[in-house]
Amino acid sequence: MAVGILFGIIMTKSEAISWFRIHEMFRFESFHMYGIIGTAVILGATIIYLMKKLQMKTLDGKYVVYTKNIPLNWKRHILAGSIFGLGWAITGCCPGPIYVLIGNGFAIALLILAGAVLGTFVYGLAWKKLPH
Repeated sequence: MAVGILFGIIMTKSEAISWFRIHEMFRFESFHMYGIIGTAVILGATIIYLMKKLQMKTLDGKYVVYTKNIPLNWKRHILAGSIFGLGWAITGCCPGPIYVLIGNGFAIALLILAGAVLGTFVYGLAWKKLPH
């Protein structure tokens, strides 16, 4: 719960939930969102590196590992990235900030959440027919 509250505060204060900031990013008018995303990637990679280096374990007692050298399937990545990016550009939020928007009292985000859940459900029905 505390991590979720901290995440919400950080997303709100950094303006990462702002529809205007997201559209600035997609129009290449501002570095703001790229800075946030880049910071998150660097921080995440550093934390995973340290977790592996310090041989930390997950909650179920397994060592932290990651799979590398997965062969890329460009069709899959272009299709999935396009769908995700289109949804992000239209709604102005990606999955994490949906909950932050709801927590900030933006009831319209409930509609976005319903769309995300519906999209996940449809993917669950169609995943065998999609390129993986």
